[in-house]
Amino acid sequence: MGYGVRASAGARKSPGTSHARKASTGWRSWRRTSAPDTSPPLLRLCERGTPVVPHGVSLGLGGADRPDLGKLVALAERAEALGAPLVTEHIAFVGSGGPLTASPRIEAGHLLPVPRTRDALDVLCENVRIAQQLLPVPLALENVAAFLTWPENELSEGQFLAELVERTGVGLLVDVANLHTNHVNRGEDPATVLDELPLEAIAYVHVAGGFERDGLWHDSHAHPVTRPVLDVLAELCARTTPPGVLLERDDDFPEADELAAELQAIQAVVTRASAKDVRTGVPQRVR
Repeated sequence: MGYGVRASAGARKSPGTSHARKASTGWRSWRRTSAPDTSPPLLRLCERGTPVVPHGVSLGLGGADRPDLGKLVALAERAEALGAPLVTEHIAFVGSGGPLTASPRIEAGHLLPVPRTRDALDVLCENVRIAQQLLPVPLALENVAAFLTWPENELSEGQFLAELVERTGVGLLVDVANLHTNHVNRGEDPATVLDELPLEAIAYVHVAGGFERDGLWHDSHAHPVTRPVLDVLAELCARTTPPGVLLERDDDFPEADELAAELQAIQAVVTRASAKDVRTGVPQRVR
């Protein structure tokens, strides 16, 4: 069980956690230092035995541009400094325009969904290979939340992710909160997506809270985890035991007791699903 924070929020080991995730937003390069009191807080967390996974948010591997080499090098240095077992990013694009076009570069400030077309998949796979060649540890990619569906989609979410894994060997960071978000906003069935995924490629799982407004679900990372999100986690755990589960919280941080209760609720879902597998020998669908 893990807990994810942004760098600006600092780092501390929360009750009941075994690993942490760092959101790499600033891409500043830093290395280990010999003086523990001057090391970044995350390095001190590593020294206490907690694995830390750098989590990129701005590579834009789903965009038409090739990945920014400076950002990749910084991410690689960060992974080495932390002794990270892997690094993670998103299946998204983050801007448009730039040197290869007639338009100035425009940054979206948001993770935008990639069209699920063959052409878009070709671009994504090539960008993933470039990133894999420069990173010192394995790469896992996260499914994103979205408000819209591209009209020209040729593949389902699960088919798109499965083919991405088959062609690149990349791992999957499955965000069950994003699956719930896309169920509310786009009518996509989380169980169908999970049925189509290569479960053996799952690196770990994200869980997060959000809220509904005007019929849309907002994946805020600043609200308690809801029962429907835990139900999607149960759907996943009915199919496989995830290597790890991480609670994302980026703002409006709760008191320690409230956070511990959320982590315990998540752990209970995983434990119940594992117990069913032991008793029956077969995965149980959650309905």
